[in-house]
Amino acid sequence: MLGVSVSTQPEAGATAFQTASLREFARGSAARPEVAEFSRWLQQQARADSDTLADPEPVPGSDANDHMTRPIRYTIIPARPEAHLYRVTCTIEDPDPSGQRFALPAWIPGSYMIREFARHVVSIRGESRGRRVDIGKLDKHTWRAQPAAGPLAVSCEVYAWELSVRGAHLDATHAFFNGACVFLRVLGQEAAPSELEILPPRGARYRNWRVATALPRKGARPYGFGTYAAADYDELIDHPVEMGEFSLASFRACGVPHDLVVTGRHRADMGRLRRDLKRLCEHHIRFFGGAAPMKRYVFLVTAIGEAYGGLEHRASTALVCSRDDLPREREAEVSERYRTFLGLCSHEYFHAWNVKRIKPAAFVPHDLDRESYTTLLWAFEGITSYYDDLALVRCGLIGKKDYIQLLGRSITSHLRTPGRSKQSLAESSFDAWIKYYRQDENSPNAAVSYYVKGSLVALCLDLTIREKTRGKKSLDDLMRALWLRHGRAGIGVDEDGIERLAEEVTGLRLRRYFDEWLRSTRELPLRALLAAHGVDMELRSAESSSDKGGKRARSKDISGLAMLGVRAKAENGDSAVTHVLEGGGAQEAGIAAGDVIVAVDGLRPGQAGLDAVLAKRRAGERVTIHAFRRDELMSFEVRLKRADADTCLLAESPGARRRLLERWLGTRGG
Repeated sequence: MLGVSVSTQPEAGATAFQTASLREFARGSAARPEVAEFSRWLQQQARADSDTLADPEPVPGSDANDHMTRPIRYTIIPARPEAHLYRVTCTIEDPDPSGQRFALPAWIPGSYMIREFARHVVSIRGESRGRRVDIGKLDKHTWRAQPAAGPLAVSCEVYAWELSVRGAHLDATHAFFNGACVFLRVLGQEAAPSELEILPPRGARYRNWRVATALPRKGARPYGFGTYAAADYDELIDHPVEMGEFSLASFRACGVPHDLVVTGRHRADMGRLRRDLKRLCEHHIRFFGGAAPMKRYVFLVTAIGEAYGGLEHRASTALVCSRDDLPREREAEVSERYRTFLGLCSHEYFHAWNVKRIKPAAFVPHDLDRESYTTLLWAFEGITSYYDDLALVRCGLIGKKDYIQLLGRSITSHLRTPGRSKQSLAESSFDAWIKYYRQDENSPNAAVSYYVKGSLVALCLDLTIREKTRGKKSLDDLMRALWLRHGRAGIGVDEDGIERLAEEVTGLRLRRYFDEWLRSTRELPLRALLAAHGVDMELRSAESSSDKGGKRARSKDISGLAMLGVRAKAENGDSAVTHVLEGGGAQEAGIAAGDVIVAVDGLRPGQAGLDAVLAKRRAGERVTIHAFRRDELMSFEVRLKRADADTCLLAESPGARRRLLERWLGTRGG
């Protein structure tokens, strides 16, 4: 998963909607006509025989031996879109005679943080043969029904107002959910097949809604409401669902059907997206041997104002992006924003192999009740981050110069993280649950990203293998071996499995490199390895807070540029400090995160911000800063420091090493 950042207006009204919803449920939901109708439908379903397969698509759990296991039936309906409420029902033919237990996952695979999805359950009730069955709560996300002979139907009302790739969202414009957020797990029957009936919301305004999901159909028409099927609970929650009026583009990659679904207001060139994603997907499929691991794949894209993120699934991905990241008609070039979107798609698609099928032994199976610890996220997220942009240049969607610029930006991001000297990559992976996914104002000083540094370790590993085997082996060979040994075979990777397999595949002794790059905080040998493969690396000071690296400085003389040592955001003409960086002048003077800087030497920063105020200052100068901390005005004397040389510029070096560069990037020229 790539981290999600979303900025939307509707969330401001969530509290009012939630308050109104809770009051209504307090008065009792049985009085509402749609609930009564739904209850009648439930009773009919409980008496119904299994549906007959209505289309030739293979359905999990349809083998001859499966007739002994009756499926668990789920139903979901956007019952009240205006209040952001789903009605979800789980029907079990053979409940535990001592009292069936149910649970909602505490987290969703791919996003390593305890999220407590049960907090969104507004009400829950049970019914068996027309009679109420009491439901009691055992812990924060587990319930138990009183003994019932069966069938037992348990219904929940679930509040859905999280517009993210890992949650559930519902309003009058669309519906989206991840199964982990809404479907109760029947404890003891997790391996049983599941059937899911997706029902449309009531009302004429929803008559044009369709359904997009990679979940296999069982009776439902393509993109239609109706019945879908899963082999077990794990598969059921690994297929997100989008409902609404969306744009659709379809293509085949190496013979496998793919859909691109875009929800939200946009003016994207769907034809170009179809062509570019086809090229990208075929590259990844061929990289791993030419046979896709899924029978169908769906890109579920939500386009809004400003957002970025994705979450991987076995046959789909949920993405959120800015609508401006999508290409427009008659745009011939790949803009920086479109390049960002393509990189996101590449990242999540590569995950269909690396983490969804090649996965840590600690994730086999997923323990959905608590954290699952591994030191291998550097490989499953970092290696994926290495290949996401590399695939773009290898398949010809971007040029060599574009890729080298992106790599320079990644190195810049890493070098601007003081925490790289405090936390090792293995520690970063292990502590993802409490650090990477729960970042605060001190995170840059205390932690390192297993995405960014992981991708740079993958780069170092790739270039080291290429150099020491004289181009006969590379990281590509290791990834294909991981696929054959673990992914295709369904065997989890031990904590030292990647290191052992790397030595086996390459014939090299790599232990000391792994010790240095994964288990220590030593700097990576980026400059030397890149130089050996035809890329020169240069470091300079940043020109401003918006300077991300990867390009030459616009100013000829920035050697004396002064830095305050903070990260800040504009706030009504002032500058709100978000982070105070280790060793900077601001930290030494006592400025803290949360302070609002209102004046520098008596002048308000204004809309231009701190960059403009400090542009003509030089290292060693002192400035007086006034800032509000809470409601108290404070004064600080700050000695400005020289900006670190942490901004990376990469350039192709002339000479004989060009051939090595082309072999690495898979390019010829450009």
